[in-house]
Amino acid sequence: MDSGIGLLAAAAAVRRLRPDADLVLSSDPDGMPWGPRTPEDVTAHALAVARAAAAHRPDALIVACNTASVHALATLRAELEPGLPVIGTVPAIKPAAADGGSVAIWATPATTGSAYQRGLIRDFAGSAAVTEVPCPGLADAVQYADEDRIDKAVAAAAALTPPDVRAVVLGCTHYELVAERIRAAVARPGLPPVTLHGSAGAVAAQALRRIGAEPAPSAEPSSAIAVILSGRPAQLPQAALAYPQGRGLAAVGSVR
Repeated sequence: MDSGIGLLAAAAAVRRLRPDADLVLSSDPDGMPWGPRTPEDVTAHALAVARAAAAHRPDALIVACNTASVHALATLRAELEPGLPVIGTVPAIKPAAADGGSVAIWATPATTGSAYQRGLIRDFAGSAAVTEVPCPGLADAVQYADEDRIDKAVAAAAALTPPDVRAVVLGCTHYELVAERIRAAVARPGLPPVTLHGSAGAVAAQALRRIGAEPAPSAEPSSAIAVILSGRPAQLPQAALAYPQGRGLAAVGSVR
């Protein structure tokens, strides 16, 4: 679940680990963006999206949204667990800072500078020098596959990223869909490529652990994918097909 198509990265990661997994993709295009909403409003929308997914009786629910994980995770777990394990998304600050270099965290303006993110930096960044980089408009541009707006938002964030940064944390799941464009934007002549740290792979692995399932990347692929948009059965949004993760899911098939 997510506010929008940011969930594609986690869905694709689950499919890599378990091609036989049936997927339910529940999002809220009518209500996004969630970032400017109050915490109470985010929680209400997240609950509605989660309930729509839970009606399909999945084995686990991945909250593939940083904003929802910040504001609604406790409420979602209180309502759905223990019957339905709920896995949240946390920015990958710890692995990004593991070698103590210079790190940038790209996030929505609402998350940048928040007590939540500052707490993660305090707890997990260690000795790394951390720069918080707000990315206004990037998530929305990715949601609608607006190429011009994506380029402008990525360039603006890259301009705020110190030249000595060697690792960038993608603090919004939408950003993982344009990871290579971000990598190119922060590249510096004569320096090694910048390492990007998303959350999708770790979240997918944690979901399998929570339900006691082992990775089986060679398993026979499944074709069952249910798409729910603001509570309505649907197909993948057209914008999802602009990204490799979306095209890969569409090639598998979609069911209502």
